[in-house]
Amino acid sequence: MQLIKAILILVAVFLTTLAVNATPSDTHSFDDPVTEKRYRELIKELRCPKCQNQNLADSNSQISIDLRNEVYRMLNEGKADMEITDYMVDRYGEFVLYRPRVSSLTYILWFAPAILLLIGVIVVVSIARRKTVDKGDVELSEQQQQALDKVLTDKDKS
Repeated sequence: MQLIKAILILVAVFLTTLAVNATPSDTHSFDDPVTEKRYRELIKELRCPKCQNQNLADSNSQISIDLRNEVYRMLNEGKADMEITDYMVDRYGEFVLYRPRVSSLTYILWFAPAILLLIGVIVVVSIARRKTVDKGDVELSEQQQQALDKVLTDKDKS
């Protein structure tokens, strides 16, 4: 009975933790839906400087709240998306971008997957071509021919 009670308590605790909604709530109001859409896209594209692998939209940290407010303020001032992104990059570096810009520092990040895929294709093609190479007629030695004949005759008898 104690075990069942403990299991029920564990299940209840588990189910209540699933119902917790941890998404941050924005209280910003927008004059037009285009600005709101730009805001939503910007906070999805900008990474939280404090959190690992969370954007500003998903993070509950204080720095993310501050940066969301900053994005909202800049949008209301009429700044373009590029200006807002440049401001964030100037302040926090390229780390703040989920999609880093193509530059000499990020060439390997952008082009390494394609290069690795190309190398993989070359390796697969070379292995496949090597297997299909016809080695021509192979002559059996006298001893090999006799062994083959013996195997074939033994097979016919059985």
